[in-house]
Amino acid sequence: MSPAVPWRFPSLLNARAVALLAAALLTLWYTGQRVEIGRMLALSGEAVLAEAGLADRSQVADGLGSTLAQLVPIQLSSRREVSRIEGFDPDRLPPFARVETIETRVTELNPETLRREERMVRTAWLVEPFGYAFHVAAKMLETLEIALWGSVIAVLIGMPLALLGARNVTPHPALRTGSRAASAFLRAIPELIAALFLVIAFGFGPIAGVLALGLHSAGFLGKFYADDIEDADPRPQQALTAMGAGRLTIWGSAIVPQVLPQHIACTLYTFDRNVRMGSVIGLVGAGGIGQELKGRFDLYEYGHVGTILIAIFLVILTLDLVASRARRAWR
Repeated sequence: MSPAVPWRFPSLLNARAVALLAAALLTLWYTGQRVEIGRMLALSGEAVLAEAGLADRSQVADGLGSTLAQLVPIQLSSRREVSRIEGFDPDRLPPFARVETIETRVTELNPETLRREERMVRTAWLVEPFGYAFHVAAKMLETLEIALWGSVIAVLIGMPLALLGARNVTPHPALRTGSRAASAFLRAIPELIAALFLVIAFGFGPIAGVLALGLHSAGFLGKFYADDIEDADPRPQQALTAMGAGRLTIWGSAIVPQVLPQHIACTLYTFDRNVRMGSVIGLVGAGGIGQELKGRFDLYEYGHVGTILIAIFLVILTLDLVASRARRAWR
């Protein structure tokens, strides 16, 4: 028997590690100057000092403070002028709604006397205490539907790309390279840019959002699924290969049981991400809550913006809890 070799902790700081660390720090220093990290830290520190009362004022604190202050109180109710509601029936009001009449003093030019005269104008308004909250809920539901179908399209496209890109399923290098390249191409096009082109093709609405999210997410799932398939334990695959099983049989019997939890986790994360990105692509007219968010921002109606942001947060929090339960159930 050969003598036992004493085990030692590996050295953390060797010449190679020091060289890599120096290169990383140099890269961070150079790129930090280009993206104004120093200015960011200076302005952020100034804002902290201003909030602590150690500085007179701060551009960052003033800008953020004035904007955030306008987000509250959030807007839950809605008001619509009755004369602009088609087919309005005062005897059949929505739940909790009421009609308010407001008198406004206006000044008009009398065409007979050519003098400006004041008169009272009565305007009827339909007030719904939770009207805007229900409107935001409907838009969030549309965003969830866009994210759901975007995730479905991502799975339908990503799974074939993964099977073609996994080395232990597809033996042909050309097919693997082409599949990996297709996944990289789909990942390389941001959802917002894809949505811009798809809005031109399909018009404003959820179709552009579904396709933009689906194609971009398919690139990620194609890569993640393929990596999981390649990392699967090879021993069950070797046993089925020795029995003469085909590659699809090996994938279904030896690989899928191993990678299914990872596939589910990746898919749930993709759906969660698509919900968040669905709020962004709506800014370019791809449907969902983002379209409503942009309209309220453009009108400086920050109370409405606050309601939308809270709704997005609650939906994301709920999805995170549901995804955690689903992952535990599949373990």
